[in-house]
Parts: sequence; C-alpha cells; structure tokens
Amino acid sequence: MSNLKGKVAFITGAASKRGMGHAIALRLAREGADVVVTDKFAAPRSLFPGDEAWGGLDAIVGEIEALGRKALAATLDINASREIDGVVTRALNKFGKIDILVHAAAIRGPVGVPVVDLAEKDIRAIIDVDLVGSFLVTKALARAMIDRGEGGKIVIICSTAGLKGVPGSAAYGAAKWGTIGLTRSLALELAKYRINVNGINPGMFVTNLRDESFARMAEAQGVTWEEARKKDQDALAKMIPWGRLGTAGEIADLAYFLVSDQSAYMTGEVIVLGGGVT
Repeated sequence: MSNLKGKVAFITGAASKRGMGHAIALRLAREGADVVVTDKFAAPRSLFPGDEAWGGLDAIVGEIEALGRKALAATLDINASREIDGVVTRALNKFGKIDILVHAAAIRGPVGVPVVDLAEKDIRAIIDVDLVGSFLVTKALARAMIDRGEGGKIVIICSTAGLKGVPGSAAYGAAKWGTIGLTRSLALELAKYRINVNGINPGMFVTNLRDESFARMAEAQGVTWEEARKKDQDALAKMIPWGRLGTAGEIADLAYFLVSDQSAYMTGEVIVLGGGVT
C-alpha cells in the first residue's frame, strides 16, 4: 500500500485512550500523514484500570510528533458549525490543506433502555451528535476539499447497529442508519470532485464507548467495573463467529486502506468489520 507522506488527516473523536479515533490517528501518522486530532473534551476519562493519568489530545500530539509527523490538537463540539469552521481554518492555516477526514466522534447513550422508557433528552442528544454532527463535520471538510480542487478521502465510522434493529438502543441504531445513508449520498455528490466517501460498520469492539454503561452495570450488580465489563464482553464474544471482540487497531487498519491510493476506485461503500457477526 502506498504511504501517506505529504497528506494531512483530520480526525474527530480522537481523544479517548482506547478509542478508534486515537488508533486511526496513530496509524495514519505511522504511514506518513500529519494529523489534526479533535474531540469535544481534551482528555476524556477512561475507566479502564491503569488509565487514570491519560493525557488526551496533548498525549496524542506527543505520540504523533514522536513518529516524526506534525500534529494539531483542538477541542471541537461537532454540533456547533462555527466551532467546526474555526478548527478547519486553524488546520488550513497550519498545514495549507486537508486531504483526509476520518469522522469517528459519537456517543452511545443509554444501553438496554426500551423506546417507551427512553428520555427525550437522550433521544435528541444521540441524534444530534451521531447524525446531525456527522452532517456538519462532513459538510465543512467536504467544502474545504472542493475549494482546493485536488480530491480527497472521507471515512465515516458508522455501526452494525445501523444494519439491524437493536433492542434497547433504538436511538443509536436510528442515528447510525442515518450515517450510512449520509455516506452513500455524499459519495454520489462528491464523486465529480474525486472525493471518495466510504464508511465502516464496526461490530463489537473494545473501546471506551461503553465505559459509563459498565459503571451502571457494576453498581446494579454489586461488582467492580472491570468485572461488569468482562462479564458483558465475554457474553458478546460468544455471539461472534470469530470468538472475540475487535480492537481499535483493526478499525485503524481498514481506515488506512480506505484513505490510501489502494481504494481509489471505491466510493459509497460501508464495510462491515465484525468477525462475522452480521
């Protein structure tokens, strides 16, 4: 695969230690890209034992620079167009261009809560972040790529929850169905500008996305956070033909392919990565 030397990548949802955005940022930096890392919070808390001192965006900048690449970190609310435009402008001022967008920012919301019991505020929060935020981010970065006139690559992290109903996660599933539709529609709109738009549907992965859900499980079950996490993820692993949950690094491998020259003729695809779960 060709490397990404001379390319500039813009990653959302990058600050969580065990998140897909973090893994993708480091993978693209290893392949030669300079990287803009963004997240709503500079240093999101990780509840995994040993992660208490995690430094968030600043730590990731250090990791990228240690690989010999340049980096820019910025906090960014993806529901605020002005903030998005401001960070894009900062990135363009520093690097002169943006070749790649990987949109990984998302929230999970309550898990296991039926629609009839789901609070309106939670419904709106999930739809606003996971779906509306995806529109706003891709709109801003696509505009920057169009204005430059040299093509580009956009990858949206969707979910297998957008392929089938998920009891207790209807708002999340609905939002992810929407991101799949956005990916495919945007791909058709941007093809004439030679901007590839593809998506990834992760199955069940070990990340920080469900940290707070495990905290609630632990409290309800009277066990430690780690015990609740292990019990839940062991049960999920039994549902996967491959026999285990995926890793953020495996998402990063696929994201690298989708932003490389090797996927030049691929657009409008949303690839499932789930160990056979679908």
